[in-house]
Amino acid sequence: MAKKPVKKKVTGYPFWHWRRWIRFAIKIGLVGIAFMVMFGIYLDSLIHSKFDGQKWQLPAVVYSRPLELFPGQRLSVQQMLHELKLLNYRESARPQGPGQYAVNGQRMLVIRRSFDFADGAEKTRPLLLSFSGQRLASIQNADNQRELAYVRMDPVLLDRLSGDEIEDRILLRINQVPQMFSNMLLLVEDRDFYNHGGVSILSIGRAFLANLRAGHAVQGGSTLTQQLAKNYFLTRERSLMRKVQEAYMAVIIDYRYEKNQILETYMNEIYLGQNYAQGVYGFGLASYFYFGMPLNELEPDQMALLVTMVRGPSYYDPWRYPERAQQRRDMILRLMLENNQLTPEQFQLYAARPLGLLERGQMTFGRTPAFMNLLRRELRQRFGEGFLKQSGLKIFTSLDPVAQQAAEESVSSQLDSIEKRLNRKELQGAMVVTNRHSGEVSALVGGRDTSYAGLNRALDARRPIGSQVKPAVYLTALDQGYQLATPLKDEPLQLRNQGGKTWAPQNYDKTYRGSVPLYAAMANSLNVPTVRLGMAVGVPAVAETLKKLGVTQEIPLFPSLFLGILELSPFEVNQAYLTLATQGLYQPLTAIRTIQDSNDKVLYQRAEKAERRIDSQSAYLTLFTMTKVASLGTARSLAAKFPNAVLAGKTGTTDNLRDAWFTGMDNDELITTWVGRDDNKPAGLTGANGALPLFSDYMARRGVNSLKLSVPQGITMVNFNIEGKPVASGCGGAMMLPARADKLPPAESCSSTPVDWIKNMFSSGE
Repeated sequence: MAKKPVKKKVTGYPFWHWRRWIRFAIKIGLVGIAFMVMFGIYLDSLIHSKFDGQKWQLPAVVYSRPLELFPGQRLSVQQMLHELKLLNYRESARPQGPGQYAVNGQRMLVIRRSFDFADGAEKTRPLLLSFSGQRLASIQNADNQRELAYVRMDPVLLDRLSGDEIEDRILLRINQVPQMFSNMLLLVEDRDFYNHGGVSILSIGRAFLANLRAGHAVQGGSTLTQQLAKNYFLTRERSLMRKVQEAYMAVIIDYRYEKNQILETYMNEIYLGQNYAQGVYGFGLASYFYFGMPLNELEPDQMALLVTMVRGPSYYDPWRYPERAQQRRDMILRLMLENNQLTPEQFQLYAARPLGLLERGQMTFGRTPAFMNLLRRELRQRFGEGFLKQSGLKIFTSLDPVAQQAAEESVSSQLDSIEKRLNRKELQGAMVVTNRHSGEVSALVGGRDTSYAGLNRALDARRPIGSQVKPAVYLTALDQGYQLATPLKDEPLQLRNQGGKTWAPQNYDKTYRGSVPLYAAMANSLNVPTVRLGMAVGVPAVAETLKKLGVTQEIPLFPSLFLGILELSPFEVNQAYLTLATQGLYQPLTAIRTIQDSNDKVLYQRAEKAERRIDSQSAYLTLFTMTKVASLGTARSLAAKFPNAVLAGKTGTTDNLRDAWFTGMDNDELITTWVGRDDNKPAGLTGANGALPLFSDYMARRGVNSLKLSVPQGITMVNFNIEGKPVASGCGGAMMLPARADKLPPAESCSSTPVDWIKNMFSSGE
């Protein structure tokens, strides 16, 4: 019987087993490759959508009006210095770069910054300014001594309206970044940036050796591109998977985009500090946050401190840990020295300097909460609630920083003075300053504490306006054919309403003059003649005049309207008086000039046409009467303080001396002031001794430009007798006043008995 063959024992795996494992490994590898490819496609789409779309939600940036310089304008050296301070210009013995200036008596050298306006870019320019008292005498180009007729300064950055965003940044373009800063950043963070493909093995090795020598982590191996991927797309989780993802994304970013584009994005994305609830992102905003000036004006030591913040704005917080921050700053300066970016002399100079920080929380925005309150309201009214959600808006306003400073100082100093002089307490005040010709709001003060964003009394304190209403009464009468010389009875008066109650208005001084011409009654703010005149022209007619002037509130149709029972805010009073100031042309008050989008496309340009609402002749006669208020009447203290200037205005006082008002104007500005108490208790002040001092102080600070009224066609100068009738020239006792030619009766012959009817006409009023 044949033996069965004996099977040999197989040692190890047969080849076919190895083939199976190889095939399996290949499949796994292919799956892995496919996964990596698909994952790469996903990451690429993520990167593409964010990089090529809107990278950030940028806040709306709010600017003041640009200071327009021209020979002869009202501008002193001190006012110019205040403007430069707000612009964060720096005084230098030898100005060499933008944002620097030098003062020598009445001469000033200013190197103006460049700025992109809606109508074109203004380049950096050295300006030599010469002053004479309160005026700018001349402007020269300091490079060639050429006389200049007009120059615009860059506007003051007032605020940044970020809405609900928790991130804030100022967008920088790569061409706006100083080369020294770019060199410094790359030297410290990624010196092989322009040579690697997103991930640098060399950087990793160099960091490993540096950390090994130091015994702790002093240098990272991540490239700028990796840092960008981490900050822009990923969490701060520390894991191998996140690191792999970070490297993968860095490679994709480097492949897809130019190096300068990557660097620009990094410079705008990096987190560099915390400003209360908002994070400070990007070097553009960080430069303002730490130093209050743009990046291109920083010195190398300041640049080095910004680069320091990259490694940890909390750890190197220069306000909390100044020594720690300075040590790293100096280390960066030494690196610049070692790499021939600084000379030994420069290194010694910059390393010896203190940090030179702003005081924490003093980043130069948000100085004018009352004005910003007005701006927000106007934006909502014009464009709706969601308008500010658009990214990167540029809003150019009408705010005049010089006027704003004068207004704030006037309100604060005069309220202090009044309280001290009259032993009053708890007084509050408000001021509205507008351009008399355009209706643009130049300054707004909502209370004594100008930094407080609480109750805005300029907009929200609606109080009885007292005698501020009287110009509307007299305007109505002049429009109906009354003349400035028309005699009005100043005798006791009683009015009875339908309920049988009696109202007996009195003059402020409780005396009566028998008869006074119309213009003198208003100049002295006499109550009784005003009520008589109002009753003659009719309550509805006066109410209609107020509506034409711009009052939108419900108007009480009672005789007490003639003495100011109507409740308005200072802003609303200013709006009504503006129609008078423009001699009958209504235009809404505004805080906005121009709005641009993030691409500098103009979205809005103020272009409202003025609307003729009041007859120009009647408006002129009313304004003429208001000049008599300032020269002979209740505001005659202005004539003593400004003897060579023509001003116009009207005082106002309410019952029980609760509210003091004054609205006045020179040729440039219309100013409304209010003084009172928030609890509505009597302030014990009249318009003349309460509100007028604020106006007077403001005009002293600003410098008066004498009022020049345009005489409309149909106005002629006429001699009037005591009866208010036109008479021939040369008649004794006659007064020459402007009048409407179309409403004049024929002139009469002279009275046989000349009467000095002007004597004692002007006496104390409210």
